[in-house]
Amino acid sequence: MTTDEELELGVESQGLKRTLKDLFAGAAGGIAQVLIGQPFDIVKVRLQTTQQYSNAFDCAGKIWKNEGPLAFYKGTLTPLIGIGACVSIQFGGFHYARRAFEARNKEANPSAPPTLSYGQYYLAGAFAGVTNSVLSGPIEHIRIRLQTQPHGAGRLYNGPIDCVRKLSVHEGILRGVFRGEAVTILREAQAYGVWFLTFEYLMNWEAQRSETPRNQISALKVTTYGGIAGEALWIASYPFDVIKSKMQSDGFGPNMRYMTMRDAFTQTWELEGMRGFWKGIGPTLLRAMPVSGGTFAVAEMTLRLIS
Repeated sequence: MTTDEELELGVESQGLKRTLKDLFAGAAGGIAQVLIGQPFDIVKVRLQTTQQYSNAFDCAGKIWKNEGPLAFYKGTLTPLIGIGACVSIQFGGFHYARRAFEARNKEANPSAPPTLSYGQYYLAGAFAGVTNSVLSGPIEHIRIRLQTQPHGAGRLYNGPIDCVRKLSVHEGILRGVFRGEAVTILREAQAYGVWFLTFEYLMNWEAQRSETPRNQISALKVTTYGGIAGEALWIASYPFDVIKSKMQSDGFGPNMRYMTMRDAFTQTWELEGMRGFWKGIGPTLLRAMPVSGGTFAVAEMTLRLIS
């Protein structure tokens, strides 16, 4: 083996190790995300998909009274496994795209430091979101079905596997389990483009302001900036999320209300106006700060420990 081949093999090995570390850190952050955010998420989904609650506090109170405290963790098993994998892919995809942009920028200007423009940060985040949507679409669909099904004797699904089976029987895998995938892709691209862009901007700003290396920025500040990024994520993408929830809690066959994504947008506008695209935003933003802050903090600290 020549010296050049050895160097190339070494670079590939190093790149694989970095990718595996990114994936592991993302998985750790994803588990934290689910455990912190699931109670907020069920309130958000109920508000988005039904008319029986006047506000988030009314929804939370009725869930507690009628279904018990454990109901706030309905459908948790699927996201605990799946969202861990999703966030792993998000971080892995983002850092993969980031390194690709760094290499491209280095080729264009060898004397410049390997940094990205903020447009490139957005594109790297959008790439991570689109990559992630293959998993997040069906995982969130199953979670929403379990969160919105009737309580007690009227329940439709006995668990995630039973839900997948029944969705597949209705419409097949693509039209059943992957229902709402188009709007999921749009939401994920916009959401994670803004999420990573905001976090990277704030971390770079802090490093320059305090003259502190990034890997020495305190956990509290990482959590705070991650929380702010979470607020930005939802403000930028929430209308897509509402439409996704409506489509993924819809009926089948003669009970289907929304035939397409465009149909769901049109009906929401005609029946509810602009307000309809922002239902449930309150608990979502309340949830976003601790969930996103915890996700970035756990992922960042995990990377520092294993690097």
